[in-house]
Amino acid sequence: MAISKKITTFLWFDGQAEEAAHFYTSIFEGSRITSKSPGPGGKPMTVAFELNGQSYVALNGGPQFKFNESVSLMIACDTQEDIDALWSKLLEGGGTEGQCGWLKDRFGLSWQVVPSGLGALMSGPAAPRVVAAFMKMKKFNLAELQRAADGS
Repeated sequence: MAISKKITTFLWFDGQAEEAAHFYTSIFEGSRITSKSPGPGGKPMTVAFELNGQSYVALNGGPQFKFNESVSLMIACDTQEDIDALWSKLLEGGGTEGQCGWLKDRFGLSWQVVPSGLGALMSGPAAPRVVAAFMKMKKFNLAELQRAADGS
């Protein structure tokens, strides 16, 4: 089966689509709002945007559906500074921390902010130590994960 365009993630909001799109595009460099379609009451019905080259559409769909943890957006970070910065920005305005690198932003969308090398740290005999270390964390701490992987 041939698909003529890339797959786009579609996000359902209760009247906050434009606010969410502006929030997300303000966090990630090189991101942008690509289009808006008119909707009732002066708010756009949909807002298309890109985060780091990935396409999304935010819909002002109403209160019928809410985000839950069964779907999340994962961000792989190379440094502790990137983890710290993204964690803080995504929590702005009323987000909540979760366990093991998970958080919910102020719109209720779940995110995973993880080290890009987590898979490598969890390979081989170090895996149980690394998992035990990150199960105690909310925001990931690269130095602690490396110590667990090293067995120190």
